Amino acid sequence: MSLIKIALAGEGGQGVQAVAAIITEAAHEDGREVLYIPNFGVEQRGGVSIAFVQIADEQIRAPKFQKGDIVIALSDRAVIRTQQYVDENTIFVYDSGITGIENYLPQKAKRVLNIPAVEVSRTELHPRVFNVIILGAVIKATGVINENDAKNALELKLGHKFEQDPNLRALNFQALQRGMQLVERAI
Repeated sequence: MSLIKIALAGEGGQGVQAVAAIITEAAHEDGREVLYIPNFGVEQRGGVSIAFVQIADEQIRAPKFQKGDIVIALSDRAVIRTQQYVDENTIFVYDSGITGIENYLPQKAKRVLNIPAVEVSRTELHPRVFNVIILGAVIKATGVINENDAKNALELKLGHKFEQDPNLRALNFQALQRGMQLVERAI
């Protein structure tokens, strides 16, 4: 695997940083080189939070990148803010529930995919697993980590909660699967 560059962006509280942390943990546990740079500031006041993740089989040379292989935008402002990270090699994924952004979707992306992650989390699963649906989408769109590594990383991150409520494990693993399915259908 060569270098994979991922940018995840959303409003504060959408779990962007948590998804990035889980992806990097899974890749690290698999023996890969990883780099995760959180970029946030005034999210509590309505800012956009961005997570930059790089995963490779060899040393990562630059801490930040100009263009992503995959860019995930989870809000209208995130769609606008992440345009600068998109080029003709980028897969751009956004939530289909975001409205009013049609003119801001990247025109030069390799592929633009919309997935109903918010709707699925609300109607099929639980709103709290929205970010795990996004994790599944990233996995399917990039192949950067496999499903088992993602499950192991979820166990490391949320194992204490899973022990308190075993239903949470099943719910999170189902959300991971649904995110993968949503991207598979969109492709």
